[in-house]
Amino acid sequence: MNAITKTEEKTAEAAGDVWDRQETETRKKRKSGRMALMVALPAAMIVIGSYVWITGGRYQETENAYLQQPKVSISAEASGRVVESHVTDNGAVKKGDVLFVIDPEPYRIALEQAEASLSAARLNIGQLRASYSQAIAKQKAAQNDVDYYQSELDRQNTLSAKGITSKATLDETKRNLTAAKDTLASANEAVTGALAALGGNPGIATDDHPTVKAALAARDKADYSLKQTTVTAPADGVLAQASSFQAGQLVSAGTALFALVENGDSWVEANFKETQLTHMREGQEAEVTFDTYPDQPIKATIQSIGAGTGSEFTLIPAQNATGNWVKVAQRIPVRLKVDGADMALRTGMSATVEVDTGVSRGLPGIFGTSTAKAAE
Repeated sequence: MNAITKTEEKTAEAAGDVWDRQETETRKKRKSGRMALMVALPAAMIVIGSYVWITGGRYQETENAYLQQPKVSISAEASGRVVESHVTDNGAVKKGDVLFVIDPEPYRIALEQAEASLSAARLNIGQLRASYSQAIAKQKAAQNDVDYYQSELDRQNTLSAKGITSKATLDETKRNLTAAKDTLASANEAVTGALAALGGNPGIATDDHPTVKAALAARDKADYSLKQTTVTAPADGVLAQASSFQAGQLVSAGTALFALVENGDSWVEANFKETQLTHMREGQEAEVTFDTYPDQPIKATIQSIGAGTGSEFTLIPAQNATGNWVKVAQRIPVRLKVDGADMALRTGMSATVEVDTGVSRGLPGIFGTSTAKAAE
């Protein structure tokens, strides 16, 4: 029994030694694996981060972007009381739809008065032509009298030289000639005045006369004012801020009454940091995602880049010439044309914009200074 027990103890000790050696080897392997992992993981992160940085910078993104649509202030060009209204707040309209009508009666009366004045002006031109013809006739009669008395004076001078006629007859003939000349001068002035009244052209067309032109202009203005009593939509869109507009309201010419938002033309104004504009150019493609439709990104194109930062166009620009000045990255508005958006868009919607500049950072000496150089 003792021999058997000693054999078992030796076997157990041998097995324990084998187990200890295996455990030691396992611990060494685990330690080596941990060391390799501790070295490999940071190295991989460095490599991946370097790659992302080197190849990054191509896409510039901002969430400071909003949808814009043209807004037109609707006002009347004629003053008066609204007698008919088709305006509803947030109502959709088409170009040419009647929005409201101002009482046209005063303007219709003004048009009739202007037409009457036009008829009177045309009639007056006919009278001026008749006066001109009368002046011409009187001028001819006066010229004939002058010619007659001149010939009579010549005859009397001849007879007086021969001693046939008396001095009294000769003097009377001279007096008659002088009177005839005075009458001719007056007739000439009358012709000049009648011609001037016709604008210097006796054959002028009636509607070409300045007086008639003025009457025509007054008639056209009255007709225009009458047409302005009917106010129509200047474009397709949606009415806004029109809840208080009602029939019976008294409106003044030029006063803004409500707004029309033209939803047929939309663009996005994205405010990028100035550091993001280094390689941004007009015509570059972009992707716009509206907060209202987060899963429906749409294509867009850069139309223009703002002429300055937003602070440059504020009512009171910032004064940086102080000791408390802190450098802050400014934002510059970039306008993007939205291409064929098949969704209900409303002005002021928030959006996220990502612009593809086509330019990565690159690494000097390996990837070149940047892909911008290659693009140039």
